[in-house]
This record gives sequence, C-alpha cells and structure tokens, in this order.
Amino acid sequence: MLKTTRYGAARVLRASKMESHAMNRLTALSIGAALAAFTAITNAGSTEMKSPGGEPVLTVSGDIGTGNADGTAAFDMEMLKALPATTFSTSTIWTEGVRQFTGVQLSDLIEAVDADGSTLKATAINDYAVEIPFTDAVDGGPIIAYEIDGKEMSVREKGPLWIVYPYDANGKYRSETVYSRSIWQLNAVEVQP
Repeated sequence: MLKTTRYGAARVLRASKMESHAMNRLTALSIGAALAAFTAITNAGSTEMKSPGGEPVLTVSGDIGTGNADGTAAFDMEMLKALPATTFSTSTIWTEGVRQFTGVQLSDLIEAVDADGSTLKATAINDYAVEIPFTDAVDGGPIIAYEIDGKEMSVREKGPLWIVYPYDANGKYRSETVYSRSIWQLNAVEVQP
C-alpha cells in the first residue's frame, strides 16, 4: 500500500504541475516549429520578393516567376549585393591591365527571379541593347559587376552595372560575339522565350 504524507502529496502535485507546464511548452514549441516550417515552405514558392528600399538600379522583366512590381523584379544596389557575390580578376579590351570585378553571377540573378526563357535582352541607360543566350548564364560565367577593384562604378566608369565575362579564364570568352554582350551602364534585363 502506498502511503503519502502531506509533504509528499505536495511534491507529487508540484511535479505534476511542472510536467504539465513542460508539456505545454513542448507543445507550443512544436506548433511554433511547424508554423515556421510552413512559412518557409510557402515563402520558398512565393512569387513576390521585397520591394527596393533605395533607387532601383536594375529591372528584370519578361518570363519571370518572382517579382515585386507588376510582373517585374526591381533591384536596388542593396538587394543585388544581398545575392551571392562572385569576384574574379580579368583583363578587358576596355580597361588597362588586370582588374578585379565583383558582382552577381547572371545564373544567380536568373535563379533569384525564377526566369524561364532562351534569351536575355540586356539594355543600358542610353537604350543600347544586346541579346545574351541563356546558355551563357552558367556557374563561373558572366557577372553583373557592381564593383571594380573593390569600388562601386559610376556611370562615367561604365557603371553602376556592367556585364563582365571572365575573359582571361576561358578562351571562348575572348571573341567579338562575347565582347558585344558585355554591356555596361546596364539597367534592364528582359527574359525572352
């Protein structure tokens, strides 16, 4: 027979309340974790991205699945710099010596806006435009450079954005066709079928 003293009953009751409190906290944590997972999953497939807080420097339009304004994706410099950055050193036919470029790989930009097409029409602030095949947007390929030698580029210095290929890393990037795709003062990209 189990005999409980008054002191023992109080301990059992207190332990029971603590166990109940712990179970409630565990349940709350489980629900919180489930909500966080649900939010992450639904946001991962979201078709909206945050709006730029500063002046947009690049607008991506056309066949994209993720945007922030009327079927387009507008990026300010902070948003571009929040994407994975790639840095490489290369010489160009427009600059002297080897220079260091930092920017967003074209492939990362395409992924960020969930683009689906075969051609990218890149347009500069003076309305000069070039077509870049999707096949150029590969890991280790061209970047949308926003820095040269660690400094942001002014419009006078071919900025604020310049599509730069790693010309010295691959002979196929040293051709008139690729040089013609190296558009500077870039401000718009249209994803075409």
